[in-house]
Amino acid sequence: MKPTSLTLVALLSFTSPLAADKKPNILFIAIDDLRPELGCYGDNHIKSPNIDRIAKAGMLFKRAYCQQAVCSPSRTSLMTGTRPDTTRVWDLVTHFRTTTPDVVTLGQHFMANGYFVQGMGKIYHSSLDDEPSWSVPLGKPKAKNYALPENLKLDQREDKGKPKSKSGTPPNSRGPAFEAADVPDDTFQDGKVAELAVTTLRDMSTKKQPFFLAVGFVKPHLPFVAPQKYWDLYDPDALQLAPNPFYPKGAPDYAIRKHSGELKSYHGIPADSIPDDLARKLKHGYYASISYVDAQVGKVLDELDRLGLRENTIVILWGDHGWKLGEHSAWAKHSNTENDTHAPLLVSVPGMKQSGATTEALVEFVDIYPSLADLAGLPLPAHLEGTSFKPLLDDPARPWKSAAFSQYPREKLMGYTMRTDRHRFTIWVDAKDHAKVDAIELYDHQSDPQENTNVANDPANAATVAQLTAQWKKGWQAAKPPGSN
Repeated sequence: MKPTSLTLVALLSFTSPLAADKKPNILFIAIDDLRPELGCYGDNHIKSPNIDRIAKAGMLFKRAYCQQAVCSPSRTSLMTGTRPDTTRVWDLVTHFRTTTPDVVTLGQHFMANGYFVQGMGKIYHSSLDDEPSWSVPLGKPKAKNYALPENLKLDQREDKGKPKSKSGTPPNSRGPAFEAADVPDDTFQDGKVAELAVTTLRDMSTKKQPFFLAVGFVKPHLPFVAPQKYWDLYDPDALQLAPNPFYPKGAPDYAIRKHSGELKSYHGIPADSIPDDLARKLKHGYYASISYVDAQVGKVLDELDRLGLRENTIVILWGDHGWKLGEHSAWAKHSNTENDTHAPLLVSVPGMKQSGATTEALVEFVDIYPSLADLAGLPLPAHLEGTSFKPLLDDPARPWKSAAFSQYPREKLMGYTMRTDRHRFTIWVDAKDHAKVDAIELYDHQSDPQENTNVANDPANAATVAQLTAQWKKGWQAAKPPGSN
């Protein structure tokens, strides 16, 4: 799937906060299914000291949004710098090389500008890797999904197409949704990925070539499996369940999948609602998984420091989308809600003026590609559909985007959602004819930050709906920051 061309545009004007004669390294950390519920986001019940370290050394983006809240479309959009309607990747099976074969990915762009680019773990979605994005093949450490024998016996995902086992377990069945076992960190994939990252950093420290190291962790993705010591960080009796375990009033019945097929595919999960005791166990497992992956991030950061590479390395950490933990009677992602589209984004640039700052500016994951290129002083490919947020690193409060855009498909519909400073506005249209509107959602974050009541049909909001509809029709191009191209 090699692209046939790598067309780049001329250099833009650039002033780097780093040494002008030395290109910065990039440590690019991706975390699967990570919602912005972390210590650095003000959630002190979460034990995430290493992710918090990045925030303290850099900038925390309080309002960052993915372009579609499911793995492959989100990651494809981020890595190509284009939106789902451009990549035409709205599912987990379509590879962007079949729809946009010549697009220059983030990895390709850095390679074309002299970087050694290596990826490991989960960067693109599962089997949908992109060979042209890497200088060497993607590192894929293998590990079992569980540690306990009884759970390994239940987990038959690698036996798809085979007959039932002697125990009667059907092929392609999954084990339990969570596990706590007294085992080392490297029992599981993320521990092995952290070890590979440490080894790779040592190798790269001896080379003169700048590097772009993409490290992808899979937790806290289901199943919520983490060593026992991370479960022990949390008191299960102190865990608070979702404050809004009910469907949004007035929302179309397809807006949110009330019973997640993703969660239901695991052993022991009921087909209908999740009882409180199970919800608390699931939440405990999710938090333990965050702390487990946080420890792996810490190992990589420690090695970066030990090798003396930190002073010339940009560190970026992002979660590919949010996740519901019982909000709106739902679990997992797969919707246009704030819970699903809102995700963490942290960026640390050596020498930055606003170290430890936060910004309320609306940013999108499609902005990451141009931002990293901008920070490294590289030219920007013409196909990019995001905006570099480099100016925010110097001035976090400057006027910025008027909206962030996401989308999610439902059968023959496409739901386009727009997050403005005050509102979430979602318009459901026929996937083939956007002039045919099926439903509209409007949530006022000033009075309803949990998006519990759709007020689009309230006559008092008619003018707001009209204004937001007009803004949505102008698209993301009209929402760019003042003065941007």
